[in-house]
Amino acid sequence: MLYAIISEDVNNSLERRLAARPDHLARLEALRDEGRLVLAGPHPAIDGEDPGEAGFSGSLVVAEFDSQKAAQAWADADPYMIAGVYARVTVKPFKKVLP
Repeated sequence: MLYAIISEDVNNSLERRLAARPDHLARLEALRDEGRLVLAGPHPAIDGEDPGEAGFSGSLVVAEFDSQKAAQAWADADPYMIAGVYARVTVKPFKKVLP
């Protein structure tokens, strides 16, 4: 089943994000290579494609997992979580309708 992993950053997370980004992306690329990743990306902190120093306010990942428990375990082990980028992470079942 698909799950949405909705993450909210702590304030002033940009420096931590940049430091942990290579490991974070490697995990997402592994999901992609397994055919389980639907989409992933950050929420810019301002209304713009490149937020610059404003950084990001969180992230969204939609991917396939065997269970909500497995999705939560994957989210809990994210390098951004370990590095203190995320203040909170919510994992919810997701039903893709379109496209």
